[in-house]
Amino acid sequence: MTQYDTLTAILRARYSCRAFRPDPVPDETIEQIVTAARHVPSWCNAQPWQVSVTRGAATDRFRDALSRAAAEGTPPAPDLDWPKGYSGAYAERRRTCGFQLYDALGIEKSDRKARMAQMLRNYALFDAPHVAIIHSPDELGAYGAMDTGGFVTAFTLAATALGVATIPQAAIAAYAPLVKELLGIGADRLVLCAISFGYADEDAPANRFRTERATPADIIDWQD
Repeated sequence: MTQYDTLTAILRARYSCRAFRPDPVPDETIEQIVTAARHVPSWCNAQPWQVSVTRGAATDRFRDALSRAAAEGTPPAPDLDWPKGYSGAYAERRRTCGFQLYDALGIEKSDRKARMAQMLRNYALFDAPHVAIIHSPDELGAYGAMDTGGFVTAFTLAATALGVATIPQAAIAAYAPLVKELLGIGADRLVLCAISFGYADEDAPANRFRTERATPADIIDWQD
């Protein structure tokens, strides 16, 4: 098997896990994941990413505080503006992903209460034993965030290679001030997303579907 084959196999094996077992991931394995992910490129080699990782009681405190804020309707306050909207193919992919999840869980499209309950599972971290909060310096703005996106991808791939399931969650960034307070993250940092991680509950219906990907023809604009 070539290196390309190995990489492609890991990319195809990765998926967003929405149901975790409670078993903690050893510290050594978490360090292995970060050791691999740190090799992604960044502008001027700034390496702007930092990761706050919870374990044990810290994960429970974090999930409880987030869940309360979401249930109480605390207004979102992300450090970066949300997307202006989703249109065309982007909207269709977003809808399809949502429908696949609801179908896997047996939730009717008209059942708003069940859909809302599933959405709130984001803030319970899908019962993951760990969450990694990914943040970058405010002074580097969008370019620091872009570099850090590469780290998020590498983190999830390294985790997959080690048998650890992940789900990147932009939803957590809605409560950036609370996240910073809970984890002692400085005001000069941008909270970009969370990665909940642990070992997958492979029997859970939420983990039984896979999203499709655009083809190279959809992505490449050849210029001759």
